[in-house]
Amino acid sequence: MSAAVGGAEFHGFGGAAQLPRSRMLGRPVRVAPPGATPAGSGPSAASIRAVSTPLKKDAKEVKRSKVEIIKEKSNFLRYPLNEELVSEAPNVNETAVQLIKFHGSYQQSDREVRGQKNYSFMLRTKNPSGKVPNQTYLAMDTLADEFGIGTLRLTTRQTFQLHGVLKKNLKHVISTVIKNMGSTLGACGDLNRNVLAPAAPYVRKDILFAQETAENIAALLAPQSGAYYDLWVDGEKIMSAEEPPEVTKARNDNSHGTNFPDSPEPIYGTQYLPRKFKIAVTVAGDNSVDILTNDIGVVVVSDSAGEPVGFNLYVGGGMGRTHRIETTFPRLADPLGYVPKEDILYAIKAIVVTQRENGRRDDRRYSRMKYLLDSWGIDKFRAEVEKYYGKKFEDFHPLPEWQFNSYLGWQEQGDGKLFYGVHVDNGRLGGQAKKTLREIIEKYSLDVSITPNQNLILCGVDQAWREPITAALAQAGLLEPKDVDLLNITSMACPALPLCPLAQTEAERGILPILKRIRAVFDKVGIKDEESVVVRITGCPNGCARPYMAEGI
Repeated sequence: MSAAVGGAEFHGFGGAAQLPRSRMLGRPVRVAPPGATPAGSGPSAASIRAVSTPLKKDAKEVKRSKVEIIKEKSNFLRYPLNEELVSEAPNVNETAVQLIKFHGSYQQSDREVRGQKNYSFMLRTKNPSGKVPNQTYLAMDTLADEFGIGTLRLTTRQTFQLHGVLKKNLKHVISTVIKNMGSTLGACGDLNRNVLAPAAPYVRKDILFAQETAENIAALLAPQSGAYYDLWVDGEKIMSAEEPPEVTKARNDNSHGTNFPDSPEPIYGTQYLPRKFKIAVTVAGDNSVDILTNDIGVVVVSDSAGEPVGFNLYVGGGMGRTHRIETTFPRLADPLGYVPKEDILYAIKAIVVTQRENGRRDDRRYSRMKYLLDSWGIDKFRAEVEKYYGKKFEDFHPLPEWQFNSYLGWQEQGDGKLFYGVHVDNGRLGGQAKKTLREIIEKYSLDVSITPNQNLILCGVDQAWREPITAALAQAGLLEPKDVDLLNITSMACPALPLCPLAQTEAERGILPILKRIRAVFDKVGIKDEESVVVRITGCPNGCARPYMAEGI
């Protein structure tokens, strides 16, 4: 069982760093003063180094992993997945397993069933900043009952996971998601994943700007080849919101050699990225997204009048590691620099292209961008990104201390309406709680938002609806935050066993009994109920619940 402890060694800010203890998730961060280079950004004896990123060689000499060959020969994520989907087998072959990830699905089997494998598929949605329209939520709820295992899973990256879908039902399920204002495209695979942002629907300039920026970044880095729609809706063009012109302009711009001219994938090409790529956007002081755990962390900077003027950028964070291989590690992101708000898409693209061109493709254990940062150091990385960006990064702006925001309970949105943050243990919605939430969301035509802490926000609630909604939730066992143990509120666990093929032990099924035992010990030694620590558990070293950012007891 992988549960991170306080004081665990991290890589980042140029070397191994001790993660300070704190009561909640907001942690002080070493921020370089304007114009300064972060301490230890060069090689450090205290830092365990990954194998160096190889210099570019002639293409015929470069060693590549099996997955790289699969991507190159797939006709932009089509072949042989298109053939495997229509076969009579309950599963897809090894090659198609790699490709279907890009379409938002993982092949799984119930690992508690012995004998012949009981294959099914997990689907993951793409919801930039966690926003879920009413229509999409109701469709997902129905699909879970009709084609899944009867539950919906809220994830730590503000998406849904739907487990237990049979291969014969995959096309119907994914096409239904698409036709109900949703998507699974790019929720998994070697490309940009779901872009995080503060989930609260506050009518506040910086929050709204952060959410808009997350949506624009997601659009910029979305696959463009059309394979997704060819496979799941027979090439049908589904009506959707028109892409902002600034996104199209930034994607097509090739003034600094970032693009593959005339390619169906101008940014990704045939190879896409070396591994998964994670981005989060937030506002100053709000660490609900665990900003330093991402490949790119984007922080809105506002002027004295509260008007957003630009962004601080962090690079090189990441949680996953490989069991028993000590040259793999979790890493906190480094401060890169500041960009004016009109340049953000070009800066993001430059960082992504730097990873595309220099990230390792021979050994997937070292393919995340954090290993490129660890090998090069922040100064060399910054210089390389600036070649694709076309200008120098400005000095990093000072930021306030980070705080954890759960967004639970009743709060004012700022437009006369309310939102209500529902605590959901481990993000698992099922049974009466799931039924009641559907009834509320359907009756009041509410949109919802998923938080990075696996909770659900009911948005746009009229004042008159507060009392009946509170009563209905309580009757379904969804308690108000004041009645939930703080250990539960700050904890997270990944699904792990029995469905995740990477899991080595329990996480979701084990964490609630563990929290009860911790609370019993706290009671015994006189620690008050309002005192808490952050407990996160994952079933493997990949760290999907970000356990390396948790605390010891």
